[in-house]
Amino acid sequence: MLPVLLIFISGFIFQRVFMLDIKPISTMAMYLLLPFLVFKTFYQQPINQNFFYIVVTSIIIMALLIVIGLIIAKLLHYNKKKTNAFLLATVFANNGNYGVPVALFAFGQKGLAYAMPLMIFYTILMGVVGIYIAASGTSGVKTAFISVLKQPMNYAIIPGIIFQQMSLTMPSNLMKTVNMISQTAIPVIMLVLGMQLANVMGKHIDWRSVGIVSIVRLIISPVIAYLICIPFHLSPLLQNIIVVMAAMPSAANTTIYAIQYNTEPEFVSSATLITTIVSIPTLTLLLNFVS
Repeated sequence: MLPVLLIFISGFIFQRVFMLDIKPISTMAMYLLLPFLVFKTFYQQPINQNFFYIVVTSIIIMALLIVIGLIIAKLLHYNKKKTNAFLLATVFANNGNYGVPVALFAFGQKGLAYAMPLMIFYTILMGVVGIYIAASGTSGVKTAFISVLKQPMNYAIIPGIIFQQMSLTMPSNLMKTVNMISQTAIPVIMLVLGMQLANVMGKHIDWRSVGIVSIVRLIISPVIAYLICIPFHLSPLLQNIIVVMAAMPSAANTTIYAIQYNTEPEFVSSATLITTIVSIPTLTLLLNFVS
């Protein structure tokens, strides 16, 4: 965890000093750096039965977390807006600028080969279901599909798979460009998360609700993932990646959704901050258990 934390802290301190506009940096990472990383991942990693397991387990985990979130919201008498915010914070994990780096540092390139397809599919789920939840069903479906269509990483998957399945070799000079740009993606998105966390410091925190979010997101979610993996008889590495990725804190992108649709943005951003801080000891314990 130490290399990951040091990069987060660097972004956090940098943002507290300079208070930059994060959106252009985030846009560059999302629309330029990640597509190169996605292409490289699918170009080098064949699509096999493991990808099917990633898709199925991700959908089941998300569905169960939505059900749990709705039950908790009902018991706590949340209104519609607070319920949607609670779902945003509990259902969607930060697999991108947190989960992928942790998988890389903890499990190496083999772990990254599983973590990247999982992150990509989860990003699609978040772009559809997450926006639908944030929009409260008003124009969620239309907005979700538009959002998915605007994500260039989804289009980078197709040529990557075609090149891999047809055994086509990228020219060495072009591959050097792909490698150089893709290698910058993970460090940049990690710095962006640190900067985002610096922006939500000092906001009002609903400690009871955020505490429940932390329990669901950091404890219940990985337990669910582990139980779901059992009947599939997955390889130990793939099972560990699915469980660890399910134990990530609240996704940073949900804060953007909450702001855009006015879905309790202070609560969602506070949940992202607190779950990220609390995840340091919980993930450390989990990684020591599964490694």
